[in-house]
Amino acid sequence: MNKFLLLILGTLLLVGCTSKSKVEQEIAKIPVDFELVRFDKVFGSATAADLPHLKAQYPLFFPERFDDSIWEQRLVDTLQLGLNEAVLEVFPSEEKLEEELGALFQHIKYYFEDFDTPKVYTTTSDVDYKNKVFVADSLLIIELDTYLGSEHYFYMDISRFITKTMKPTMVISDVATAYSRNYIEIPRQRSFMEQMIYFGKELYLKDIWLPNTGDDIKIGYTESELQWAQENEAYIWSFFVEGELLYSTDTKLAGRFINPAPFSKFKLELDNESPGMIGRFIGWQIVRSYMEKNDVSIQQLMATSADELFKNSKYKPKK
Repeated sequence: MNKFLLLILGTLLLVGCTSKSKVEQEIAKIPVDFELVRFDKVFGSATAADLPHLKAQYPLFFPERFDDSIWEQRLVDTLQLGLNEAVLEVFPSEEKLEEELGALFQHIKYYFEDFDTPKVYTTTSDVDYKNKVFVADSLLIIELDTYLGSEHYFYMDISRFITKTMKPTMVISDVATAYSRNYIEIPRQRSFMEQMIYFGKELYLKDIWLPNTGDDIKIGYTESELQWAQENEAYIWSFFVEGELLYSTDTKLAGRFINPAPFSKFKLELDNESPGMIGRFIGWQIVRSYMEKNDVSIQQLMATSADELFKNSKYKPKK
């Protein structure tokens, strides 16, 4: 009997893996043609004499309101020179970035046929960590100086909860985040549940767009933070339910449980143990539960209201 059960289980696992591999095989066939321009390298190796040519070739990076003296000064600025060197050290080649972006674009195209592959530029931004990735129409800009590594000396004065995501492995995850916002309907209500589901959809898109990426990278947690969230999922959910937070429109809840922060604010002793954005994590699990229990397309998921999604998710956290 035990051998029979093992055989059935093995067959089911094999069918699941085969089905998944077929999808990935189809995705791998999707042609994506894009150009990646290392503007950080171009600017880093330029001199003042090159400015007229650079401005003509890359007008995007030279707003007319700025005098040439600004760019001439920046070419020899100590901080800029240091950033150029650091970026080249961490990202000496474009090959890995092109490969990862290509795979992401294929996955987006598979699920959303209207996706247009962008022209990609990499540059530096004086470590503007609030704007690491910029997406507009057929354009993608990645600020590589915001991905030098969590412990990089350029980040010494930045809070740890921010620098933990300023590492090379987060580049593609952040690009996926930027593109996900093109497909998720903005919540009509501002309830806590609406906010959780919004980010749950964003993270679910990463599940299907970045199948080989760890959950910690998708949400921007450390491995220990992800483990804490998983181990305390049932308690977190009970706290939200018993506190009648799910449909609350209290604007403070976003700061406590949704927005990036050093920790989530339960106002209990466990706060310092918790990671920030725990509401996003719970929303993610709700969306995953919904997709496991309902036969709907990704497009239908994106258009499903938070209330309907939650009711049909039959979400029950693991204890």
